[in-house]
Amino acid sequence: MTAPKVVVFGTAGYALVHLRRARVLHDDGEIVLAGACDVRDPSPESADLLPPGAVLTPSIEELLRQAEPDIAVIATPPHTHLDAALAAVDAGCQVLLEKPPVLDLAAFDLLSERASAAGVECQVGFQSFGSAALTVLREAVEAGAVGEPRGVGTAGAWIRRDSYYRRNGWAGRRVLDGKSVVDGSLTNPFAHAVATATLVAGTAGLRPRRIDVELHRARPIEADDTACARLTFDNGVDVVAAATLCADQVFEPYVVLHGAEGAARWWYRSDRLEINGETMRAGPPTDLLRNLVRHVEEGTPLAAPLNQTRAFTAFVEAVRDHPGPKAIAPEWVDLADEGPEQRYVVRHVEKFVESAAEELALFSELGVPWVT
Repeated sequence: MTAPKVVVFGTAGYALVHLRRARVLHDDGEIVLAGACDVRDPSPESADLLPPGAVLTPSIEELLRQAEPDIAVIATPPHTHLDAALAAVDAGCQVLLEKPPVLDLAAFDLLSERASAAGVECQVGFQSFGSAALTVLREAVEAGAVGEPRGVGTAGAWIRRDSYYRRNGWAGRRVLDGKSVVDGSLTNPFAHAVATATLVAGTAGLRPRRIDVELHRARPIEADDTACARLTFDNGVDVVAAATLCADQVFEPYVVLHGAEGAARWWYRSDRLEINGETMRAGPPTDLLRNLVRHVEEGTPLAAPLNQTRAFTAFVEAVRDHPGPKAIAPEWVDLADEGPEQRYVVRHVEKFVESAAEELALFSELGVPWVT
């Protein structure tokens, strides 16, 4: 069988990660890296990753016409995902689409329908969905290790400096040039946390019955940098997510499944799993591009199909439609470091974020002082 031709939409940011992975698969003979596109000039590293004869153009349409790819990897800004994905599926490409896939359920349904009509699949870039830890966790839950599931929490605390918000025109924005961007803490940096929590809850493919969102900001930006939310589902296993980009002490994001008789915690970036206090590590996650190739060639099930991101997309829509973040009172915010390394620190925010996940409670329900 001829190796499928793959193109990458984007050459900077996370698109560079996709280019590196694609070049490895190209060199191994699993794919042909046929080209890339970007409205900006690519960096020397990005250009060097393309093999001789590959197409490099600023235009998606020109890339699709010249390269005639089988698979398109889309790692453009979030507000361009829908148009880029529709162009790819209409050209008959299988798609690997970075998160967030799209920004509302209408776009989700449109992309789903067009992909189905074209006879192609759309995989979403949630790497945690390909983790071997999921199998271990599901088997433990089915065996009754934690009892009846009661809810799923997720928490993360990171530091983002001024340079992070200056890296492009859409960072920290809710709207850009009249288009929704929704670059909030839980919809972009911690999107994996929310989507993974819905997967653990068994509700990833469902539309939540209710979504409660609390958005806050320490930094003077449009979007939130600290947030929490509750997704309520008809199966009774709700999801509570909390995160901040204004931490003083960073901790790795994790998902916690609360059961009637115990709990399971999964640090999905390192694939460390703890069930009722017993720690174990799973194998490395499935590479999503390789998984998509094998799905096309062998019928291997997709690790992160678009239909398993409905709950997450509903959440993104709820954040988009929210009035916007409330400023955290200045007495709770400190400035640290200088220049492009300057950062905003919300005092004790790590404790509040973790408490939300552990107690399945919103900031307002925990009595967080800068909320109440």
